Amino acid sequence: MKRIKSLLVAKEETALNVFKLKAMARGKESLAILMYGSPDPDAVASAMALQEILRQTAGISKCTLISTEPVARQQNREFIRAMKLDIQILNKTDLSQYGLIALVDAQPTFFGQTLENIHIQPQIVLDHHPCTTVWHAELADIRPAYGSLSTMMMEYLLAAKVKISRKLYTALSYGIKTDTNNFERESSLEDISAYYLAYSRANRPLIRRIELNQIPERFLKYYDFAFHHKRRYRDRIVCYLGKVESADTCVQVADFFLRLVEVYYVVIAGIVKDRLIIVFRGDGYRQDCGATAIKAFGGYGSAGGHKSAARVEISLEALREPLHDDFSQETIDQFLVQRLHRKRKVLIHTNNSKP
Repeated sequence: MKRIKSLLVAKEETALNVFKLKAMARGKESLAILMYGSPDPDAVASAMALQEILRQTAGISKCTLISTEPVARQQNREFIRAMKLDIQILNKTDLSQYGLIALVDAQPTFFGQTLENIHIQPQIVLDHHPCTTVWHAELADIRPAYGSLSTMMMEYLLAAKVKISRKLYTALSYGIKTDTNNFERESSLEDISAYYLAYSRANRPLIRRIELNQIPERFLKYYDFAFHHKRRYRDRIVCYLGKVESADTCVQVADFFLRLVEVYYVVIAGIVKDRLIIVFRGDGYRQDCGATAIKAFGGYGSAGGHKSAARVEISLEALREPLHDDFSQETIDQFLVQRLHRKRKVLIHTNNSKP
């Protein structure tokens, strides 16, 4: 275990950033930690870690976890309930009350105009997604080689020499496990080391209980609809679900169909409020989901992801012209199939590209 700890705290960058965190927090009494979208376990665990570092090293007692959307996935609700956390919604929170603003598992550009409209610039940005645009923060640590941000936060905790509770070990273990999809997605040696350390000290029965609570009963109607309306193309399934209650609906259905025999690639779409959400799931071997999403739909909205998982978000306004104001089941089905078919020959050559 000592060898694992030494590996995780070997980076001078981490020690320097912990020092900067302490300096930035000096004299501050409050901290707001922002997460983009519906918070997942990796983002939540990372927020918990940052909160604990600044509570123990800088004495910050007031810390609020904030997301742009409510928690959607049932497992994530169970996880947050087990961690006894209260996560606020950004549009109902006054960020001017806080001395420090931090982003975890996100970058300023993810929020669009939201932060600019409320004239807030985060001082701290911690993330593991690739940085594709220019922005500024007093402390920015972006490590796309890491499979999860929880891994990086484990390094921060060890470098800060704070006491890590069993609850926090449990959160970090679950965060790493879910964001690497049980290490089926690209991961680093640091991810494996951090997971081993966290798992050995986590409440494993609690994680097992959370994992068993996956699908709300009300979601069964979406599985039924998808079964009767899916389009099968050899080893691929494409389906548009119509209006759904959350993006997680598409995620759950896509994950389910990927388990079918001889299905290696799934694209599930649905309309959530004023956006078309398209979720990609694959085996990460035959096709690159992230590259596919960008090449097929990147011209219409935000798109990206990993080899085995990706997501597209397109405003309905941006689709009015290409769909000729027709948002029927048949028209959107055809739009999805046509865009994917146009890129199919190109995608044969992108299996080894990174999202």
